Amino acid sequence: MRLVFLMIALAVFFLVGWGLFGEGLEEVWNVEKLAGYFEQAKSWAWLLGILLLVVDLLLPIPGTIVMSALGAVYGFWIGGLLSAFGSMLAGILGYGVGRFFDEKFAKRWLGEKDFEKGRSIFEKSGAWVVAMSRALPILPEVLACMAGLLRMPFGTFVIALACGSVPMGFLFAWIGMVGREQPAWGLAFSLGVPAVLWGAAAVMRKK
Repeated sequence: MRLVFLMIALAVFFLVGWGLFGEGLEEVWNVEKLAGYFEQAKSWAWLLGILLLVVDLLLPIPGTIVMSALGAVYGFWIGGLLSAFGSMLAGILGYGVGRFFDEKFAKRWLGEKDFEKGRSIFEKSGAWVVAMSRALPILPEVLACMAGLLRMPFGTFVIALACGSVPMGFLFAWIGMVGREQPAWGLAFSLGVPAVLWGAAAVMRKK
C-alpha cells in the first residue's frame, strides 16, 4: 500500500502543477507562437526547446507543443532528434531523482515487502509501461522516478525510454512541420509504436 500511496502522491504533485499553471500555459503557448519565438532565435532555440522538455519534469510545460514547434522550425529530422533527446533527458533525470535515494532508505520508506514487489513489477513489465507512457501526461514523470527508486536496470530503462521517446519526438516534429493539429490517430501511433519497438528490443536482448 505504501507503494501505491507514493505513486498517487507523485501524481498529485504533478497534477497540482497542472492545476495551478497548466491552463494558463496552454492559453499562452501554442505551436504557432512558440515556433515564432524559436524562429527569432533559431541559432540557439534548439537548446531552449530541450530545456523546456527537461523542465517538464517539474513544471506543466506542454511537451507536445514544444516538440511540434521544434519540428516547425528545424524540420522533421533535426526537430525529431531534438524532441527525442529532450524527452529522453527528462526521463533519465527523473530516473536519477529516484535513484538518488539509496536502497536502504527506499526500503524503510516503502517497507521491504512493497519495495520488493515494486522492483519485481518493474523488472518484469516496467519496460512496456515506461515505453508507452511517454505519450501520456503525468505518468512519464511518475514512472521515471519510480523506476529509479525501485532499481529498474538502467540499461533496460534507457532502451524502453528510447522506444517511447523517439517515435513520439519524430511524430510531433512531423505534425509541427506540416502545420497540423494533434490528431487522434497521432496519439494511437505514439502508443502503439513504442510497444512494437520495445517488443523487438526485448527479443534482440534475449538473443
